[in-house]
Amino acid sequence: MFGRIRGWQRRHWRDRSKAERVELQSVLSWYVTTWLFSFSWLALPLVGGIAQRPVPLVAGGLLLLVSALQCAEANRLTRAVLDHYLGRADLPPRALRPAAVLLALALALPLVLAALGGTDAMAIRLAVGAALLPFGLLYGLALPLRIFLRRSAVLAVVLMAAFAWTDPEPAGILMVGVLTVLGTLFSLIGCRWGAWTLSVLWEAERGREVQARLAVAEERLRFGRDLHDVMGRNLAVIALKSELAVQLARRGRPEAVDQMIEVQRIARESQREVRDVVRGYREADLGVELAGAQGVLSAAGIECAVRGTDVARLDAQVQGVLGWVVREATTNVLRHGDAALCDISLNVERDRVVLTVQNDGASAPTPGRGSGLAGLHERLSAVGGTLEAGPVGDGRFRVVAEVPLSASESVSEVTA
Repeated sequence: MFGRIRGWQRRHWRDRSKAERVELQSVLSWYVTTWLFSFSWLALPLVGGIAQRPVPLVAGGLLLLVSALQCAEANRLTRAVLDHYLGRADLPPRALRPAAVLLALALALPLVLAALGGTDAMAIRLAVGAALLPFGLLYGLALPLRIFLRRSAVLAVVLMAAFAWTDPEPAGILMVGVLTVLGTLFSLIGCRWGAWTLSVLWEAERGREVQARLAVAEERLRFGRDLHDVMGRNLAVIALKSELAVQLARRGRPEAVDQMIEVQRIARESQREVRDVVRGYREADLGVELAGAQGVLSAAGIECAVRGTDVARLDAQVQGVLGWVVREATTNVLRHGDAALCDISLNVERDRVVLTVQNDGASAPTPGRGSGLAGLHERLSAVGGTLEAGPVGDGRFRVVAEVPLSASESVSEVTA
């Protein structure tokens, strides 16, 4: 049983983004709200106060059935109406017609019970409020706010006039109007405000995606600019010297060989410079990665502290290897858990540098899902380093990377 729950949580919760989690939680709360109000505002008062006569019993049973159908129809349309509000899909023109028919029945049956004296007045009024909520949750998202409020006011007047026929007392008529207003306001508070919050979250999510794409595009432009600076001049020189060598060769001049040797030298120099550019592009700078990790985690609502040795004291090759560890560990914190705190420490112990990334609320990456830990093992092993990653109790997950201070020699051997 618990294995199934953990499997569902892994499939339907941990693999979702924060906006998707909030949306799922909101939708589930709307599902439960409709049934909860129908049970507390309608079922309990009606069952306890219904008159023990055939006609009121039949009308009460029909009212309970219609209320259950209302809740089921509201649950069925919640996703479609939410997608319409968020602009992800169009709502069919007649999608709310069955819900409107059920609302009419749910309001007519309390009127029948009131006319027959089948239950007390309070149960009748609560039944009106319970009938309005399932439809209001849908209608409040399907229409603009002004139209929804205007039509709700018209409905309040109609209901007050209809129930004045069965109970002409001003207090009872006013109570029907108050319950209609409360149903309208609760529909707005319970559904439309939550949907507006979701729209803001999704807008922020899209903003972060655009920012990430812009960062990638900017890095590509920088890389392209560096390649252009390196190759543009050398290719121009190669083209000119090749053309000169052709002219000299046509004239039978021996200087053509010297020109081609020079072309060969420039080509090899260009190849070396391109390798340097690519190597610098691929290497991760530890200082930049630590600052970026702290900024990204803080933006995601995770408190991040960075402590330890001054990065400038470390060798460039050591920084490059540990920079990849910081990058991958930060990605895992964001993707594989729901952490609130993250602690990054960097310490020199004798002849080794130890980087520790620890967070709460995060689980180990699922095997086979491309966590990147296997790649980090390979990188660290190539320079004589080690990597340990796993839960340490109390819902914490820790990544510890150790790299020898002489890693630059190992890296030079690997890249040679």
